[in-house]
Amino acid sequence: MKHSAIAGLFIAGALLTSPVFAADKDLCAGNLQTIKDFVTSQPSIPETSMNNVKEAQKKAEDAQAAGNDKDCVEVTSSLITKMQIRNPTRN
Repeated sequence: MKHSAIAGLFIAGALLTSPVFAADKDLCAGNLQTIKDFVTSQPSIPETSMNNVKEAQKKAEDAQAAGNDKDCVEVTSSLITKMQIRNPTRN
């Protein structure tokens, strides 16, 4: 009985953590798309700012390619926050 309870806990834990990873993957992809849309729609941004955005975008894409969705989400979320501060009229 004790062993089956422990096995059940491990299985439940695995099932509960799976959606978290899927959510990170989706959030990473969605954030990258938001950044790509921003880059294409904001041609008047100063070159140094645009370079910073593209550098962060590259870092996030590299993290995504490596399967590190958590780092991708951290980088893209930070970048989107900065973009919203600079341009509060965009969502």
